[in-house]
Amino acid sequence: MWQPEKQDNRRSTQSLSDLEGNIPSSPNSRPESTEAIVAFVGKGVEFKGTISYSGTVRIDGFLDGEIHTDGTLLVGEEAVLTAKVSAGTIVCMGKITGDVVAKEKIKLLAPAVLNGGVKTPMLSIEDGVLFNGTLEMTQAVREVSRETTLRSVDDASVSPIKRAAV
Repeated sequence: MWQPEKQDNRRSTQSLSDLEGNIPSSPNSRPESTEAIVAFVGKGVEFKGTISYSGTVRIDGFLDGEIHTDGTLLVGEEAVLTAKVSAGTIVCMGKITGDVVAKEKIKLLAPAVLNGGVKTPMLSIEDGVLFNGTLEMTQAVREVSRETTLRSVDDASVSPIKRAAV
């Protein structure tokens, strides 16, 4: 009699799902717990081309091409991406080959494999992850600009100097 394959996907499904609610949309905001996954490339699915989206997308299959988003990309343990990736936040447990750019952060969880160039303001690598490539740490995008006032310490009669915070 036919029975579906028994697989132990609990770790990858639970880990990425649990993390999804704890990934902030920016360094100064609350978690995206209300944002649901808007698209899903399932295990065994092969996709070739460009994906552009807003929100959170989870990939558990094969992708060859490009991914563009300001949202979150969740890469499952069995996912294989050969792609140029540009996202807000990336959480990866699978394999990515190609250049990866994240505006907010990249989180690599075991047993992830990343081969390629990485550009991000924040990178987290768990024990058991393989990373082969280049890394460029950038400053996070600031949403709020503020002004600071500078005063001369030598002469109190000099008017304050204003400059925009960097």
